[in-house]
Amino acid sequence: MSKTTHFGFETVDENDKAKRVAGVFTSVASKYDIMNDLMSVGLHRLWKRFAISVSGVRRGQRVLDVAGGSADLSRLFLKEVGSSGQVVLTDINNAMLRVGRDRLLDEGISTPVTQCDAEHLPFPDNYFDCVSIAFGLRNVTHKDAALREMKRVLKPGGRVIVLEFSKVAKPLEKAYDLYSFKLLPKMGQMIAGDADSYKYLAESIRMHPGQEELKQMMVEAGLERVEYFNLTGGVVAVHRGYKL
Repeated sequence: MSKTTHFGFETVDENDKAKRVAGVFTSVASKYDIMNDLMSVGLHRLWKRFAISVSGVRRGQRVLDVAGGSADLSRLFLKEVGSSGQVVLTDINNAMLRVGRDRLLDEGISTPVTQCDAEHLPFPDNYFDCVSIAFGLRNVTHKDAALREMKRVLKPGGRVIVLEFSKVAKPLEKAYDLYSFKLLPKMGQMIAGDADSYKYLAESIRMHPGQEELKQMMVEAGLERVEYFNLTGGVVAVHRGYKL
């Protein structure tokens, strides 16, 4: 008997979720960065810089950017690791990965790029100093499997960084719901010509584990000293866990 999972508020067969998520990101890839700036009023750039700052990444280290898409985090990590380090950009979605690869090449940056599934990372055990996933975990069908894989490829002493939409503070809930379910799909239609994908975005955020629940999932995946940092009233949170 096939298992089911969530695609936004919809219940779907597990085997169908990856295809439908792929459809969303293939549709929005070309307008992804513009929409991020508009949706967050540019705040996503500050959130990503904060994630880099708590990662503790240093010169000469190896970083894996999972579901890295348009390469925002990879670009920032590359500045931290320098020429003696390495950043590997990955994404399951080819259209998104091409956006990130082309952006890096346009800036004269060469770094390894790999299309792969977060649940089955094609890298050896104990290889990376840091593994990050930004705004990608909620789209993964088996989040627990992805977190275990991230821990597997980490060196002892390495850390997993998860930047993701989270549970907003109660006083902000009504305004946030209005924005998410009314304005966001309209913006998606106007800018990207796709209201449905941004409706899915709003729904997927509500179905994603909250701060404490995700912290517990990371602990169960074998990560230690797990903590999180709320940003912008809990609109997003950065979780950090270590492999000891």
